[in-house]
Amino acid sequence: METSLLRQCPLLLPQNREKTVYEGFISAQGRDFHLKILLPEDLQMKNARLLCSWQLRTILNGYHQIIQQRMQHCPDLVSFMMELKMILEVALKNKQELHAPPPPPQFYSRLIHELGTLGWDKVVYMDTGFSTFKLKAQDASGREHLITLKLKAKYPAESPDCVVDFPVPFPVSWTPQSSLKSIHSQFLAALDSLKAFWDVMDEIDEKTWVLEPEKPTRSATARRIALGTNTSINIEVDPRHPTMLPECCFLGADHVVKPLGVKLSKNIHLWDPENTLLQNLKDVLEIDFPARAVLDQPDFTMDCGICYAYQLDGAIPDQVCDNPQCGQPFHQICLYEWLRGLLTSRQSFNIIFGECPYCSKPMTLKMSGRKP
Repeated sequence: METSLLRQCPLLLPQNREKTVYEGFISAQGRDFHLKILLPEDLQMKNARLLCSWQLRTILNGYHQIIQQRMQHCPDLVSFMMELKMILEVALKNKQELHAPPPPPQFYSRLIHELGTLGWDKVVYMDTGFSTFKLKAQDASGREHLITLKLKAKYPAESPDCVVDFPVPFPVSWTPQSSLKSIHSQFLAALDSLKAFWDVMDEIDEKTWVLEPEKPTRSATARRIALGTNTSINIEVDPRHPTMLPECCFLGADHVVKPLGVKLSKNIHLWDPENTLLQNLKDVLEIDFPARAVLDQPDFTMDCGICYAYQLDGAIPDQVCDNPQCGQPFHQICLYEWLRGLLTSRQSFNIIFGECPYCSKPMTLKMSGRKP
């Protein structure tokens, strides 16, 4: 422990032969702070005392409960000193931000001028410190989008941080002569380049039953669409080429999804980028996507047959019994735990062979990467 402590805190040294008293300094952000630690005879941190200089005590004001908690749980002095150093780093950073000098008057006058040039009607939110802004814009289809700008202390010498709900990165071209209007113009150009993608996704959301995500964001590129009773397709759309064939994965009983896979392979030559993605899927799969109003009936069971819930930790049932007379859906984790608890089940690597909890017909479960 002595070697590790010397490496982590070279300025903290034992003051007696029993090594129950340590005194010295803890360093953070180029500064040294005096402290003293009194350990019991068994050297356990949970019964130790920490004595700080007034300067260190002032900085750590408000962190006493966290420090006491770490003292109770750290197994030795080395671990505690590493935890204390991290807490001190956070405390110093927060105090620096709290006591940072306000920008000069020119900073505010420039911002007022920039906002006037941009147009106050485009400002949705502005904090009292003039450091965070939310601006709005509409794309060519009339959808409203927001961009959040977080100005840095050296603005305009440094580019603001920009947060957008896009499926692709939003790189900002910035020079010290740039302004909020130039960012807004780049934002509008990006909206125009993504219009076709959002048109495709909106059509899917409006004309099909999207199972996942339940409330898709503008950055979401995947949709899981219901095809029929306990059968669905998961598609991953390329935002840059939204009308091209997406990645497709069928979910459901084998006797239902295998014919769909065959149709996809057989009719893939029919895919026409000039048509919408939804129309192409209909043509290639030779199906009509049912609307939620059609499928949302009592006989369309989507709840898991084991936990009787639809969503479990954000996941919905994606395992289905292959017996046409059963077709009961399950969460992967629920079915995994159920089959693992049966003496008749057997496992080979990540595949479990067992019986359906409902009809007792053979079931095979292949665990994905999110295996519990």
